Amino acid sequence: MAYVITSPCIQEKAAECADVCPVDCIAEGEDQFYIDPDICIDCGACEAVCPVDAIFHEEEVPGGEEKYIQKAIQFYKND
Repeated sequence: MAYVITSPCIQEKAAECADVCPVDCIAEGEDQFYIDPDICIDCGACEAVCPVDAIFHEEEVPGGEEKYIQKAIQFYKND
């Protein structure tokens, strides 16, 4: 499992999450940041510093935000 960045990040891109990630698994996309699900170690550091509360554990992504799980997977497949 991994953490997922959801819609509040769209166009926000504050970057605190990328700064604190100990395994450098967060990359900036065109409209938001993404967490690489293959590298994420589930430490939760990113979730704690997100100023817009956009980061959730994959199993706790709010209803209606599930598409961001697939969006992150696609981002890293195309990278």
